[in-house]
Amino acid sequence: MKNNITQLTRASRTSGFRSALLGLALLVALVIRSDFAAMVQTVGLAGWRLLWLIPYRTLYFLLYALGWLYLLRPYDPQRRVGFGYLFWVTTVREAIDRLLPVASVGGGIAGVRLVRWRGLPGGAVSASVVVEILLTLIVSYLFTVLGLLLLIEFSSPGQDYRRVLLALVVGLPVPVVTALLLRYGSIFGRLAGFLRPLVGESALSAGAASLDRELRASLRRVSTLLVVGALQFVALISGSFEIWFALRLFGHPVGVGAAVVLESMTQAVRHVAFVIPAGLGVQEAGLVLFGHALGISTELALAVSVAKRMREVLCGLPSLLSWQWLEARRTLLRESP
Repeated sequence: MKNNITQLTRASRTSGFRSALLGLALLVALVIRSDFAAMVQTVGLAGWRLLWLIPYRTLYFLLYALGWLYLLRPYDPQRRVGFGYLFWVTTVREAIDRLLPVASVGGGIAGVRLVRWRGLPGGAVSASVVVEILLTLIVSYLFTVLGLLLLIEFSSPGQDYRRVLLALVVGLPVPVVTALLLRYGSIFGRLAGFLRPLVGESALSAGAASLDRELRASLRRVSTLLVVGALQFVALISGSFEIWFALRLFGHPVGVGAAVVLESMTQAVRHVAFVIPAGLGVQEAGLVLFGHALGISTELALAVSVAKRMREVLCGLPSLLSWQWLEARRTLLRESP
């Protein structure tokens, strides 16, 4: 059993390393083909004003934390998890997914752990995170559809986006089938049965059954799901302001619709290539590809990516450091006599 787990861990690390190399190679290729000096000059043109993107990101975190709070309320009548704490956990989740090589799934796992510190049952917290991720998948799909419709309207008649449309049509069953399986199936119970030979019986089956039960209960709360989905959609749209603001500082102002196109298409590309850590190279490729359709040069597109990366690092590092400090503090408290 231990050998099987070790092999799975090594395979995961190898896959992550290869994905990171692929993203890095793509990024290097984009930089080589661009005018690097012009890109640096463009970023320098904006200067310290780009730092306004950091406090603005608070809106995104607020909306996501509020949605998560709605999902947790039925399980937390004593209000043990306050909005402020959940806001901090949301920033930690985002930082892990954006900055660490975890294929955009580590943040949810850490979020479950951090919320459980407040005494909530693991099945309920895990169910809230799974439902939130499912809603993000659906809302991201709708956001991509909005961006594509705007892109078709803005682009010249000769532009052909049949491949993007085909990808959307092919990808449509994914969130729908996932929602149906979670609502009516016993996905985690079946998964536990599959993993039992690898990890043993222990409490795996009971935990999986509890998670399936809580998921079915959460997915029956339609009004809550609609509210949380709406909050997430507004949060995704709010991210478009970063592109709008950066391009204005770079001396190439665009309309709100163009900013929505770039944000939605870039996020869609990142979701498709989620195995590449931090979307390295993927984000830049998306901005360059769809930026060209809107008359934005490669250098400007890469400069926008630099601004977004800067915001990710400056927002994420404090959250990661605070999380590690609390983890170390809890470890010391457990070990102290």
